Amino acid sequence: MNCLKTLIIGMVVLLFLAATVSNRIVSSQSTKPPTGQANVATNDDSVQENCPIDDEVIACWPRCFEPTEAPTGFDNKTNDFIPQGDRIEACATPTPGTFEADKFIFSKVDEIEDGLGPVYNAQSCRECHQNPVTGAISQITELRAGHIIERLCRTPCGGPVFVDAPGGSLIQHRAVDPKIQERVPPLFSAGLSRPEPVNATRTSLNTLGDGFVEAIANDTLLWIAASQPDDEASGHLVHGQPINVPIEEASPKSDVRCRVGRFGHKDQHASLLSFSGDAYLNEIGITNRLFLTENTSLGRPVNDFDAVPNDETIKCDDTSNPPPGQNDFCGEDPERDIDTFAEFMRATKAPARDMDIAATEDAQKGEEFFNKIGCAVCHVPSITTALPGTVINAGTFVVPDALGNKIIHPFGDFLMHDIGTGDGIVQNGGQTTRLKVRTAPLWGVRTRTLLMHDGLSLTFMDAIERHAVEAEIVRQNFEGLSPDEQRQLIIFLESL
Repeated sequence: MNCLKTLIIGMVVLLFLAATVSNRIVSSQSTKPPTGQANVATNDDSVQENCPIDDEVIACWPRCFEPTEAPTGFDNKTNDFIPQGDRIEACATPTPGTFEADKFIFSKVDEIEDGLGPVYNAQSCRECHQNPVTGAISQITELRAGHIIERLCRTPCGGPVFVDAPGGSLIQHRAVDPKIQERVPPLFSAGLSRPEPVNATRTSLNTLGDGFVEAIANDTLLWIAASQPDDEASGHLVHGQPINVPIEEASPKSDVRCRVGRFGHKDQHASLLSFSGDAYLNEIGITNRLFLTENTSLGRPVNDFDAVPNDETIKCDDTSNPPPGQNDFCGEDPERDIDTFAEFMRATKAPARDMDIAATEDAQKGEEFFNKIGCAVCHVPSITTALPGTVINAGTFVVPDALGNKIIHPFGDFLMHDIGTGDGIVQNGGQTTRLKVRTAPLWGVRTRTLLMHDGLSLTFMDAIERHAVEAEIVRQNFEGLSPDEQRQLIIFLESL
């Protein structure tokens, strides 16, 4: 009976908070939701009304049970979402559906004859996600660019509007031929004379533990946003913004459904399969069943340099057991590698702490200061995932036992904030997000050499000192600590 009462009260609170938060989530004024393609930005300030999110809270029936800690480790081991499998030797045939087989595909180098490019950033997923193990981070960055115009006659009138560089904000670092090499315009020889003064680098992100992040219920992120102290009187102006983004694998025949974004520096995706399809096209240049159209080179056709001509009618190798969103056509990915990428990320363990450092008195004192001065408001230490059996991603994925009801320690809230370092780029969140970035989850931060979303901070001290606007009071609180207390807080960060 106590369990049932607790459940009912909890559901009422969540409904109340969701209603409270609705005014702080962007709401749509367009009849068409934004694209999930990372190389295309939307100028809509809102998507909520025409791209609703699902209620992902289910009753813990027939009984409530305590959540357990998610497995952690930098050990190339499964979290039990799929079996570990045998290590893949050279020339061996991987056993599908095992962690080792999925890791093998995640690490596979794509060649030009596979459809690589013609413009791209990397030849494999592992190239950008490897340190210290496959699926983690790397020193590789991507580049984005565009320009600002003043909005004159749209509603609301006035205000700056970000516009992509030709062909999209993503400027690929590599090309299969020098004639189509992209760079931030102007590129006078190609007839592109307009400068794109809004430009920024983005660091590669950790994907370890992202299966648990995907399994966080929408309402949990809305609750975090609603509980943050947007209090002008006290000077604490933290107001994390959830944005709703489309689920690319949702059936094209159904109404478009969205979910609270959580992946990418701009929260541009909410599902790992959407993220995989996006990355395969935009980072490696491989078209796939979610994104069948080849990228251009700064808006210029690349057909003459494309060894595998763009063909949206290429059938998938296996259509007998179609996955979510399957439309029978897979472009340059007939093996449906994007499904393997998503499965691999869902099976990874969360980043582990350095328990030797964490056990020191300095690190423990540093964690106390981290919480005391307000860092934990955005860098949320603990989040619990949705219960097993919860249907997420617009009905395309069911949270399994391996990912459900797990406590994770991301030290992030997966919400958009303005902390004074925003790069001016818009992706899937509309113009209200132009100067905002997702709170960087700090789990695994000790494996990074380049800090902040742009990689321009080389020390923890510098990264902290760059925090402003919503984080102004917290930064001032840090500056008010003694040098030894600051040292202890940074030692705590070095344990993450």
